[in-house]
Amino acid sequence: MAQAYATETGHDGSGPESRTDRMRRALTGLRHDRGIWRRGLVLAAIAVLIAMVMGLHARVPNAVGNLGSLVETFLPWLGLGIPVVIVLAFVRRSATALIATVLPVVVWLNMFGGLVFDKSGSGGDLTVVTHNVNAENTDPGGTAAEIAASGADVVALEELTQDDLPAYREALAGTFKYRTVEGTVGVWSKYPLSDSKAVDIKLGWSRALRTTVATPEGKVAVFAAHLPSVRVKLDAGFTAGQRDRSAQALGVAIRDEPLDRVILLGDLNGTMNDRALSPVTSQLRSTQGAAGDGFGFSWPAAFPMARIDQIMVRGVEPESSWALGRTDSDHLPLAASVRL
Repeated sequence: MAQAYATETGHDGSGPESRTDRMRRALTGLRHDRGIWRRGLVLAAIAVLIAMVMGLHARVPNAVGNLGSLVETFLPWLGLGIPVVIVLAFVRRSATALIATVLPVVVWLNMFGGLVFDKSGSGGDLTVVTHNVNAENTDPGGTAAEIAASGADVVALEELTQDDLPAYREALAGTFKYRTVEGTVGVWSKYPLSDSKAVDIKLGWSRALRTTVATPEGKVAVFAAHLPSVRVKLDAGFTAGQRDRSAQALGVAIRDEPLDRVILLGDLNGTMNDRALSPVTSQLRSTQGAAGDGFGFSWPAAFPMARIDQIMVRGVEPESSWALGRTDSDHLPLAASVRL
């Protein structure tokens, strides 16, 4: 004859332990675990180190391999170490390490929290685009067509080659009536251009220019620039000497610009955090920082990790800033709308 058995769920110890009981027992165990404060001291030190490198990045020396600039290029990514430390702190059952992670969290949010949220507005008098089209671009016509369809009023292209320049001219001619090209950089505009000239950034050839755009709201000085590339080498570290010298020269040109309204478009091969670009960044505002949605990383296009392409302004108000869709380049094109 079959028999039925009932399982007791009370607290007399004969039934399975409830979730509340398990949590109570775990907390009791933690209270009596004297090692909870002694374990994970190395993890706590790592958390403090992450916070110090982020908060004091300007103190990281550049004397050895431009280490400071290298750290500043990828500074937001240091935050990835925080969840790793948190997980390991739980695994180690270390209250010390867990509490220590509060410090880098606060520092990261203070530095980059504002970039996480969408600050873009609507409207604007002028829409601009910058794009390093890549000298090895196999589809310059298609890239130009994507840029022409972006709705921009002014476009700056960097890394133009003599072989591909006719394709860009042809594809952009129907949208932009005016253009000026100096060396490997060019500006296309729906509005008249004047006083166009190369800007000497101490390279020996033209990779920067300055032009005046006659918008319906008045004249705007537009700079297009492509600063020298940087490399990370085992024997030399972060090689950025030529870029840094070019940044100083570009900063002088912007400083001496007589027009009040200035827009800089280009590939600066550095981020806004990079101290080496301070001759430029100290004079201008980043449209992404002022009115962007997210970090606006532009390179490499396949998996953007840094915003080394920039749109910066002076004397105009950023309304919105964003990245455009991928082209055949290794950079993403960037766009911004500003109020004049």
